[in-house]
Amino acid sequence: MALPLLLGQLLALMGPGDAFYLEVRELEEKCFIQEIPDGTVVIGNYKTELYDPAMEKYQPSPQWINLFVFVKDPENKNLLARQYGPQGSFTFTSQSPGEHQICLHLESIRFALFYDGKLAIHLDMQLGERSNDYAEFAAKDKLTQLHLRVQQLVEQVELIQKEQEYQRWREERFRQTSESTNQRVLWWSILQTFILVATGVWQMQHLKSFFKAKKLV
Repeated sequence: MALPLLLGQLLALMGPGDAFYLEVRELEEKCFIQEIPDGTVVIGNYKTELYDPAMEKYQPSPQWINLFVFVKDPENKNLLARQYGPQGSFTFTSQSPGEHQICLHLESIRFALFYDGKLAIHLDMQLGERSNDYAEFAAKDKLTQLHLRVQQLVEQVELIQKEQEYQRWREERFRQTSESTNQRVLWWSILQTFILVATGVWQMQHLKSFFKAKKLV
């Protein structure tokens, strides 16, 4: 059972990263959430396009359009806040596991409006070993195809271990949340019971005093 699962994870990791297509206007911010294990290198390759109403399609953005990237970790700490050109890549390393917020917006460095103000962002997110350029490694270290493949498998296994640790961390966090919720529900039930009993005793004492005052008992 463990071997097919491991092979399945390896095949999943060998596939492409997460790709996004966003349509925005100038200064409009688009954010999304990415779950990332701790200590993971993330590379975002992107290109931006500007809508040309004359041709009724998107064209590559000119150099006077900049992309602003903001990344926050699960503790709401800034991991990245930087300005980039119309096409390129950005990199950051996660410091803690969990949901990371990635926000993008485009801005012109000219005092002119965009053509109809419509832009598009093509973003390809690469996590872990998928962010490595193995062709460059092979040329630099003069690795054979076999050595390069072994290096890829080693890094893929390391990434699987990180992902498994992250899943265990999520399970532990979910268990703690469930236990805390159950404990609160228990104490709330006890409080409700106490209030009902106290209300019943008070009503009985009140009725007893009322009947005595009316000399019914």
